[in-house]
Amino acid sequence: MTIFRWIIGVIAAIMASGAVLSFVVFMAFDIPVWLERARIFRRWMVTALLLWFNTEVWGRVVWTLIHW
Repeated sequence: MTIFRWIIGVIAAIMASGAVLSFVVFMAFDIPVWLERARIFRRWMVTALLLWFNTEVWGRVVWTLIHW
């Protein structure tokens, strides 16, 4: 499970960096397409974090049911 956490953490960090960088470019040059890209990166970051959370929760549920 630790490997999965690292993979999701790296993916979320890349997406967060992309969102921040895109937003900075939008703020600097006022090009609307960069705001949309920042939103897309943010949505993918949230999706990755929700995948991690669901995997953690349901992994514990399955672990508990198996070892009950």
